[in-house]
Amino acid sequence: MGSDLIRPQVAVHTLVSACCRGFANVVDTLVKCGVDASAIDRVLLRSSKPLLHANVDCNALAAAIVSRQISVVRLLLQVGVGTDMKVRLGAWSWDMDTGEEFRVGAGLAEAYSITWCAVEYFEASGAILRMLLEHLSPNIPHFGRTLIHHAILCSNARAAEVLLNCGADKELPVKTTLKNDLRPVHLAARLGTLKVLEQLVFASCDLNSRTDSGETAIMICARYRQEECLKVLVSAGADLGLVNSAGLSASSIARSARWALGFQQAVVDAIRDGKSAKSSNAAVFSPLKCVVQANAVEALKKLIEQSYIDLDEQDDDGFSAAMTAAANGYIEAFRLLVHAGANIKLQNRFGDTAISLSELNQHGEAIEKVMIEYALKEGYNYSASIHALHRAARRGDLDLVCMLARKGYDVNASDGDGYTPLMLAAREGHGKVCELLISRGAQCDLENERCETALSLAMKNGYKNEAEHVILDELSRQLVLEGNRVKKHIKCGKGAPHYKLLRMVDASGTLRWGKSSKRNVVCKGAEVGPSTKFRWNRRKKLDVEDPGMFHVITTKNREVHFVCEGGVEMAELWVRGIKLITREAIFGKKKE
Repeated sequence: MGSDLIRPQVAVHTLVSACCRGFANVVDTLVKCGVDASAIDRVLLRSSKPLLHANVDCNALAAAIVSRQISVVRLLLQVGVGTDMKVRLGAWSWDMDTGEEFRVGAGLAEAYSITWCAVEYFEASGAILRMLLEHLSPNIPHFGRTLIHHAILCSNARAAEVLLNCGADKELPVKTTLKNDLRPVHLAARLGTLKVLEQLVFASCDLNSRTDSGETAIMICARYRQEECLKVLVSAGADLGLVNSAGLSASSIARSARWALGFQQAVVDAIRDGKSAKSSNAAVFSPLKCVVQANAVEALKKLIEQSYIDLDEQDDDGFSAAMTAAANGYIEAFRLLVHAGANIKLQNRFGDTAISLSELNQHGEAIEKVMIEYALKEGYNYSASIHALHRAARRGDLDLVCMLARKGYDVNASDGDGYTPLMLAAREGHGKVCELLISRGAQCDLENERCETALSLAMKNGYKNEAEHVILDELSRQLVLEGNRVKKHIKCGKGAPHYKLLRMVDASGTLRWGKSSKRNVVCKGAEVGPSTKFRWNRRKKLDVEDPGMFHVITTKNREVHFVCEGGVEMAELWVRGIKLITREAIFGKKKE
């Protein structure tokens, strides 16, 4: 100083205090008067972030940085104040063996370089840090870390941006004695510093870089449940199909951390926002299956629009997205997949298809209806491939069966198990559907590989159900109209029986067994077994109780007895057919 009245220590204190308050003119004057700008003085430093209110031993430059005084820092650097000093102002410390961080409080951490102070006590415009970086490299390590790591630790995105723009190495790992290395992207993912992570992504850091245990940033997000960071990484194209050294993927790590739903939702949200979730191995992780499992319809729509998506990809167990949707009863998701062209005939390694899986839940009918609707849209070839008519018949959808039948679908075609539409309708007891199919030419006497017919399947539903009635009517009609050889008794059992071809004439309802008018009768009744009169007349014969016997009563009250082959069941069919044709001749057939 120019005066001996001012002691040097007082002058230094004045300089440091002026730096704290931003009095650039005072600082300039004091420096020109010879005050040592590098001298240390104890001064009260205050900061709101990080919180600091303490008397600290520091020089003028450190005081100006903590107080965010841009003009003072510029002045001090211009006059050549050294930047190689270390200050004890940090609030963070870390273990060099494990890399674990500790917040110890401002001023209690190990002494660090002045640039670290500028990161921790960052000035909003970044001017102070940029000025310091003109003199010091951003990649100088401090206990195994560099400035970019410290910016992440301080959750300071603006500082990270300045550092990256000034040449900070975005791939430089944290060094520890145990070599548990973390790159900046890994550290940001673990700590959940979202804004810093966005800066690293913008700077094109390696999203799929690995730690020494093989974990990527997206796996670290899953382990520490960092949902927002996970969304950023997924949106930026981080690979969800990678596994670590233990063979665990990000999704499996999330499950072990009991965060499977959160992980799933983060991926779904990213896809719904129009981002492309990337997976190099669909067997490890499938974005398509993820959105289907979440029943996220809007996200699925976005995904289907992507040209690279394989709708028929299958996991290790052979499950496709359509199978997953069908098994869980996700109707709208299944509809989207089907209309987008997903193959619903694929089988998993257990032999299940989307349809067979849908039958295990209460939404099976709705899933099947979606398929049939699409079949109608696509036309005959697709419909036949999924047996649309069979499915409609089994469900008892009368209107749909009628529509398909009118379009020319084969009512006698067999599905993969050998069932015809009529067999399926009969098995489910849908009498009206059976009646419609028969009117369209469905054959009642066809058998599948199990030797089952429509009638035998209908009878399994209980005694005399509607479907059984319809099929028996058709079988009996065919029998009496086509006719068959039967044994006829004459004179109500008094004469010797002989064989005749017995049949009915459809239009007139006449029962005929010869050309003579006497052999053409109109029946007013028919019964299985012999009449009382017949029993008396043949009481000395052994054929009174023939199992295939039935008799008719003509309009002239004449009794005529017949014996057919096939026993009581065939006799019942003859009686049923005779009554049916007679009734139709009198009252007319039912309208379709």
